[in-house]
Amino acid sequence: MLSLVFPASYSLSFPRLMLHHIPSYCDDHHSLGFPRHKRELPIARPRLPAVLASPGTSSPAGKQRFYDPEEEDEVDEDDEDVSAEEYGDEVLTVDASEDVEEDADSDGEEGDVPVQTSAGSSSRYEEHKRQRVERLIAEVREFGEEIIDIEELAGIYDFPIDKFQRLAIQAFLRGSSVVVSAPTSSGKTLIAEASAVATVAKGRRLFYTTPLKALSNQKYREFRKSFGENRVGLLTGDSAINKDASILIMTTEILRNMMYQSIGMISTGSKLFDVDVVVLDEVHYLSDMSRGTVWEEIVIYCPKEVQLICLSATVANPDELAGWIGQIHAKTELVTSRKRPVPLQWHFSVKASLLPLLDEKGTKINRKVSIDHLYPVSSKANPFNENRTRKNKLSKTEQDFSRVAGISRKTPLSKNDINNIRRLQVPQIRDTLKQLKTKDMLPAIWFIFSRRGCDAAVQYLEDCMLLDECEASEVELELRRFRMQYPDAIREGAVKGFLQGIAAHHAGCLPLWKSFVEELFQRGLVKVVFATETLAAGINMPARTAIMSSLTKRSESGRAFLSSNELLQMAGRAGRRGIDEIGHVVLVQTPYEGAEESCEILFTGLEPVVSQFTASFGMVLNLLAGAKVIRTASRTAGLKDFSTGRTLEEARKLVEKSFGNYVGSNVMVAAKEELTRIRTEVELLSQEVADDAIERKCQEQLLEDEFTEISNLQEELRAEKRLRTVLRQRMELKRMAAWKPLLDELETGQLPFISLQYKDNDSVQHVVSAVYMGKFDLHPGVSSIDKSKPNFSNGEDKESSNPVYYIALGSDNSWYLFTEKWIKMIYKTGLPNVSLAYGDTLPRDVLMGLLMKEELTWEKLVESEFGSLWSTEGCLETWSWSLNVPVLSSLSEDDEVKTWSEEYIDAVKCYREQQTKVSRLKKKLTNTKGFRNFKRIMDMVNFNKEKIVRLEARSHRLTRRIKQIEPSGWKEFLQISKVIQETRALDVNTHVLYPLGETAAAIRGENELWLAMVLRNKILLDLKPAQLAAVCGSLVSEGIKIRPWKNNSYIYEPSNIVINVVESLEEQRSSLLQIQDKYGVKISCGLDAQFSGMVEAWASGLTWRELMMDCAMDEGDLARLFRRTIDLLAQIPKLPDIDHVVQNNALLACNVMDRSPISDLAG
Repeated sequence: MLSLVFPASYSLSFPRLMLHHIPSYCDDHHSLGFPRHKRELPIARPRLPAVLASPGTSSPAGKQRFYDPEEEDEVDEDDEDVSAEEYGDEVLTVDASEDVEEDADSDGEEGDVPVQTSAGSSSRYEEHKRQRVERLIAEVREFGEEIIDIEELAGIYDFPIDKFQRLAIQAFLRGSSVVVSAPTSSGKTLIAEASAVATVAKGRRLFYTTPLKALSNQKYREFRKSFGENRVGLLTGDSAINKDASILIMTTEILRNMMYQSIGMISTGSKLFDVDVVVLDEVHYLSDMSRGTVWEEIVIYCPKEVQLICLSATVANPDELAGWIGQIHAKTELVTSRKRPVPLQWHFSVKASLLPLLDEKGTKINRKVSIDHLYPVSSKANPFNENRTRKNKLSKTEQDFSRVAGISRKTPLSKNDINNIRRLQVPQIRDTLKQLKTKDMLPAIWFIFSRRGCDAAVQYLEDCMLLDECEASEVELELRRFRMQYPDAIREGAVKGFLQGIAAHHAGCLPLWKSFVEELFQRGLVKVVFATETLAAGINMPARTAIMSSLTKRSESGRAFLSSNELLQMAGRAGRRGIDEIGHVVLVQTPYEGAEESCEILFTGLEPVVSQFTASFGMVLNLLAGAKVIRTASRTAGLKDFSTGRTLEEARKLVEKSFGNYVGSNVMVAAKEELTRIRTEVELLSQEVADDAIERKCQEQLLEDEFTEISNLQEELRAEKRLRTVLRQRMELKRMAAWKPLLDELETGQLPFISLQYKDNDSVQHVVSAVYMGKFDLHPGVSSIDKSKPNFSNGEDKESSNPVYYIALGSDNSWYLFTEKWIKMIYKTGLPNVSLAYGDTLPRDVLMGLLMKEELTWEKLVESEFGSLWSTEGCLETWSWSLNVPVLSSLSEDDEVKTWSEEYIDAVKCYREQQTKVSRLKKKLTNTKGFRNFKRIMDMVNFNKEKIVRLEARSHRLTRRIKQIEPSGWKEFLQISKVIQETRALDVNTHVLYPLGETAAAIRGENELWLAMVLRNKILLDLKPAQLAAVCGSLVSEGIKIRPWKNNSYIYEPSNIVINVVESLEEQRSSLLQIQDKYGVKISCGLDAQFSGMVEAWASGLTWRELMMDCAMDEGDLARLFRRTIDLLAQIPKLPDIDHVVQNNALLACNVMDRSPISDLAG
């Protein structure tokens, strides 16, 4: 137990910052009734005891509708969070895709225990495996390394290993590096485990790297069971256990930083050269935009005598990855497998049923789930068909619905029409859950791409019992044990659902709680886990079924569809080897995505691994550093002197070994040749469609009189068309002017219904019904919305410099931002702007409050000179409001407001007259003599113009591709070196490393130079340990957010001293950002004191319970902030040229902060 002692003079009292109250939306929900039944799971293998599990019972079904909340998604980051082809003598490729059908019960799961067994049988299996490992190690010591072969290693397991596992282990035993590409959960970890056995038996050392701390911790626990505590160590930013162990598990960034020591500041204490094997798990993370560089750096810097074992999910270009490693590192063999141990079956959930997504052959969509077959069900569910009191109106509605459903349609459906059909088929969460339970498809992982959505799902199902009495008792017992051991880690709001067999798993949970959920799920005591995306990233939690709540997730540029790789990565969690004959993947109907989009993503094909290599301050300093300016015994203890440093040319050779440059060199020549050919063809075609070329052809093929007549008519037609455009603009302005006074009147009173219309990029007409809210002020900060000026023509009034924007909530639960240009009609009917009870907020104010509280990302639907039309998705709270907006077919013409002015009527008349004049001229032109020859010439001209457009589009794609594969990294490297030179961290010419650069080279962080500047600032000398921790917390709080849905919430404010220090550092930060901007360097300099008070309070000794009481932050976010702060504080005592006062205070603060539940090893 850690005892905390603080000076009496240091107060533990902190002010709390209260956040504004935000009303929440919660529907009543009822219990879900499922019949109680018990069944036995199939026995996995006769060698291991089988496990019995029963799905249990539940309560009566309710009618609560659930849908994934449309609020800001949170990425769950735990840390921040073929054919054979030979490459000369360097790469050997083995394809294990065409494996002979093996025993369906053969094991080798990714993880330790290949089948889901009881705790006792699992323990016995592990004990037997460990005994075999110990026996093999002893035999090698007695008889020598020669006895290690594939049969000895395969004999460790109680099951026959798969063909691709055998091939990969054999390649490793031949001394090659290995790239393994196989589906998720196919058993890639077994290859690393067997390699570790061979390495340890030879008395050598293996590093195992993972992308996530949680995954590192899981692998640490698993390897300890197989090899014993003495042989396995852990090294992450949070933990350092048994660092000298034979098997050292670490996060990838840790190994990269060790590599820096091997290429620059070589430490005598470094263990890098004692390692013989490096395992890079989840190597497909190389494509990650923010972290992919780390994997490439490891391969580039890794000594050639070290064997690499690279484990990847199935990707499109494993041959390129293996070829690259073979070229820059050492001989590399590729082993691929497309076969899943447990095949997947794809389903699609709609309101009334769970249907197969694909046809019997699995090659195309099942017609029963297509949009064309949804109308019969939608029609029955249509409320207008049930109310037959207004027969005339009903008939029109039915006709409209038939048209929308496409029963006899002649035009393509608009997006709004399709969404109206789909929204009637969106299943309640209880509908889908009941379908799964009825078809015996539990346990399941349900992916929802937001924390709030996961928590809301658990709350909606709190009364749905999925456990039998025995399981419920066991869960209750496990909860008691967990509460006794980790009282602060209990997630009280999730306990009720947990006791029903339902849990959430996301970055907002404490790592300890997530580990607890994982453990009970693997034991079959949790039946449904609602999780965010990164649960699919290597964590060993296989299930029978994986459900995707949506095919889109929020990104920096708005909502984006999942990639095929992302979808397959999550789907790979379905199917437990040795238990399930098939795994199930369920995609759910939403208002915006249906079976067509599901199949489109599924059939897109795998995406390739793409290089994301970029330079950083740490990379440049470590590659170029030479002699140090200051050498004192205390500062260089344990460190050898620098070499003379690499020249820029030597550094360039290293940087240009990136994967992107390797791929680019293979395709660059072909791409440039095609681009040259396209540009030549475009140039020739452009000459043919030029006016002088057309005139020349006409003169050649037409008589002089014919050519003259056609030319004159063409000129006259062009002039009349220009006039028509002017009149159309005038008509638009008059129509918009007619709407303005009416819209001003509607700012108060009821909320009227309106209809908006526009054509998308495919020229499909969309008409959307909505409820009008009022004007929307464009504040200067709303940078994503344009403020383009309307183009007034024909001397129109220009008194308004900017278009006026209005806001409305559509029937599709989307917000629309528009000008008068996009209004089709305003209706007399609407929603009453009357509060439900005296003193309640008016509906208009409620909706505007919901709009303003979210951080919205607007998407431009269509652009116009009179102002653009924008859209953004609503949230869960606006969903019920959007349901009260009627479809257009139910709005009568009698309800339309028609207040057209005389000016508008005259403008329409003039435009129609001009349109008639243009039509007559066209007809006159077609009746001229020689027009047939002229038309033939113009048809060829138009064909060539279309061809030019296609070729230019191809040219743009090729140009973008070439830019992507241009030698990457070196440009950024030079830019960063200039910043380093100007800040006097390093003299690039002489390679002399100044004290600032020496500190920055040793730091791990987003912007090493900025962190070094702060930590060397003398202003930190006057801070107490907790205050220093608060300042450090301000440097690493990027991505940490207050949760707007938490009501009456608080955060602790920092002390005045901390605020003053942060304000002082802001000037230094601005100076560095100016230098970075000068050279085009885009690396953020974190500094945000918003959460510094929370860090200061924790570092001062406040308890976790006190901090979390009415806290506006998720506990997972707070824990992650504390861990980042501890990680930075822990580095300070080891950094060179930092004042001893700061180092001592950092050590004190680190020791105080590193306490339960933050210190507990769980991720």
